[in-house]
Amino acid sequence: MMLTLCCNAQTENPALKDARKAIEASNAIYADLANKNDGSILTRYTDDACLLPPNAAPLCGSEQIAGFFKNGPKVQVTFSIQHLYGDGKTSVTEESYYEMTDMEGKKLDDGKVIVIWKNTKNGWKMHRDMFSSNHPAK
Repeated sequence: MMLTLCCNAQTENPALKDARKAIEASNAIYADLANKNDGSILTRYTDDACLLPPNAAPLCGSEQIAGFFKNGPKVQVTFSIQHLYGDGKTSVTEESYYEMTDMEGKKLDDGKVIVIWKNTKNGWKMHRDMFSSNHPAK
């Protein structure tokens, strides 16, 4: 019963609903921004964000995060939010699944994502972004 109450509170919290809308909108354009290869992906991150990619050291700050995305492959990514945790006012933790395809729609990868979002003066921004594939490292 306690689990049911917690889950219902998560879905009924108006602040979390508003945060979810902003996060879904950000997730929807994430790959498009990365594909531009002009640094616009950084608009999704806080100034002191860290990207935590699999099999690699953390990448913190705009310069390191931009370096991760620079000249990366052009892909499409869809995110499916599974859970949001937090107050919905100052911070939210997103638990999602992702599916990545090439530009022709051929599946390249799928996996999971944990993102800590901060509500900044410029809206919701990723503060910590951790992801990993569901498949063994190649």
